[in-house]
Amino acid sequence: MTQRKHTIRNAAVVGVSTALLAVTSPVTASVAASPSEGLDWTTCQGSGIDPRQQCATLDVPMDYADPDGPRIEMAVSRIPAEKPDARRGVLLLIPGGPGGSSLNGPSGKGQKLPQEVRDTHDLIGFAPRGLAPSTSVDCGLEYRDLATSKLRPWPAPDGSIDANLDTARRMADACARNGGELIKHLSTADEARDIDRLRAALGERRISAWGVSYGTYVGAVYAQLFPHRTDRIVLDSNDDPDPGRVNRTWLAAHERGVEDTFPHFAAWASEPGNPDRVAERAADVRPLFLRLAARLDREPIPWPGVNPEELNGNVLRQTMLDSFAAPSRYPTLARLMRAAAEGTVPPAPQAPPEAVLQNVTAVGSGVLCNDVAWPKDGAAYEKDVAVSRAKYPLTAGMPRNAMLCAAWPYPPREAPVRITDRGPSNVLLVQNERDVNTPLAGALRLREALGRRAVMVTVDSTGHDAYLANGNACGDATVSRFLATGRRPASDVHCR
Repeated sequence: MTQRKHTIRNAAVVGVSTALLAVTSPVTASVAASPSEGLDWTTCQGSGIDPRQQCATLDVPMDYADPDGPRIEMAVSRIPAEKPDARRGVLLLIPGGPGGSSLNGPSGKGQKLPQEVRDTHDLIGFAPRGLAPSTSVDCGLEYRDLATSKLRPWPAPDGSIDANLDTARRMADACARNGGELIKHLSTADEARDIDRLRAALGERRISAWGVSYGTYVGAVYAQLFPHRTDRIVLDSNDDPDPGRVNRTWLAAHERGVEDTFPHFAAWASEPGNPDRVAERAADVRPLFLRLAARLDREPIPWPGVNPEELNGNVLRQTMLDSFAAPSRYPTLARLMRAAAEGTVPPAPQAPPEAVLQNVTAVGSGVLCNDVAWPKDGAAYEKDVAVSRAKYPLTAGMPRNAMLCAAWPYPPREAPVRITDRGPSNVLLVQNERDVNTPLAGALRLREALGRRAVMVTVDSTGHDAYLANGNACGDATVSRFLATGRRPASDVHCR
């Protein structure tokens, strides 16, 4: 178990991620920070940080139902507006994940924003609760369980999920033993409450925000719980807000996202002159991938330095899922397919430090499992996996399988937040048509839930993260204009 960056103060740490639709407003009444809870800004530590970026920590309640109880620290950062005389307020960068951080976002993606936005807004980043250097959590998982193809519940080659259920129990038990009291208090609603504490500590009546991927759900929940604390809200690469399934819906979305994206990859992977070409025709790429995955299911290839230390069918499938996040990553999958066809493997990619993997995995697990109750019956997963494998062979049943949440020992502490059309009309959604992680179908459900509050920009592009990343000039210009001026399109638009 890695050493915590910060400790939970004022209490002992106890050793130990349903169709509930009620909005959690009763707890939010106590969220406003007291006037004494300001921020002491200092120089940020680390390399590659803009010298203008400042850092601070904010104390927040570990349990918002007990606001006078134990406190935890939230690490935050900012780059002040470049034209103080024209300053409008703050723009919060809400990271994806769960398990992502925007602490260095003001120095990074924030600097891609148009000058008009950087002139008028302080750029604010943060490490969500549980994620270092905020008060951190760690499940002390076995190293084998940190493999991406293990964290994603890929079934066995024959479709069996027995090993997945064993993994779920082993990982959930580790989180219960080692995660401490804080792991019970990791949730999207609590992250939204932390954001409102931050807003108050910044002295702002309202905040603007740019949420990406899972951050779109955080942003939507914040706008639901604190609608009149919002200014200009951009939600980029959008999660389905299904209040009954929540995170289970996001996992299930991968099967549709892969199907949306694979033809684009196949066209690229069959282009003449492409040094990473895998087939002469686009129509041949899909059957080739399926044949290679099936062969690797039967005959894995040793791959020293990788966790697990072999290239098997599920490692190939997971590489596909990772590579489809951006067309710039397509060569990684193509080169792995070419190597596998020759019975070899490429050099082992460099993995993040184990301590980082432990922390990120614990945060992601806590949020996914605490937000909503997952079924405990393995037979229900078996049935769903069989249906998914037949309909979506590229993803082999994984998106409907049992994560560690199937064995999570803690029931949700509150109902999921239901996203509705109640509140100001100040939300702009931007969404690529082909997005493996947050498919267009799920984004349309968020658009429907927000109703009159939102306008949606659909971008004819491929990849995860649309604005200033994998979108197009039309979509970028539309979002930039909204952030800089507040002007949105009068109705939903399509950017070709």
